[in-house]
Amino acid sequence: MKILKTKFKDLLIFKSKNFYDKRGYFRELALEKKIKKKLPFTVVSRSKKNVLRGLHMQKKYQQGKYISCIKGKILDVVVDCRKKSKTFGKHYKIILSENNCKSIYIPPGFIHGFLGLDNENIVIYSCTNYRDKNSEIGINWNDKDLKINWNIKSPILSQKDKKNLKFKDIRF
Repeated sequence: MKILKTKFKDLLIFKSKNFYDKRGYFRELALEKKIKKKLPFTVVSRSKKNVLRGLHMQKKYQQGKYISCIKGKILDVVVDCRKKSKTFGKHYKIILSENNCKSIYIPPGFIHGFLGLDNENIVIYSCTNYRDKNSEIGINWNDKDLKINWNIKSPILSQKDKKNLKFKDIRF
């Protein structure tokens, strides 16, 4: 497993590989000794093509997230919301897929979302903190101040995500 750094402090890309045989494949997803974080909370989501989940974070009980796409392909996007960071308000995006074997570690203080690019997309999130729904906030996926090009005009959104806030209206 290779670790690739980004221009964002502590935002890391992990490059693994699939080991194929006649039964299918095997892949290592997350090694705590390489991530150097405890990941006590793991969830999975399944999304259709053009489903956009996000942008989300927990404000009070922030989570680091290790994200892997184990089926399909997603456009994964994060925005640095760490007020004292040199990259505050800037975004990073990457394609994660079953085929490219990439995962991303998102440190606490980033807001996160992704867009399903294949007909079926299965994503695993391993988090450094448990979910606290009372601490959750969301930012509009198409916030003009963030300038994120998702390459889609009308994604499929949850009712909750349709009510997300503007980046400039949230106090970090």
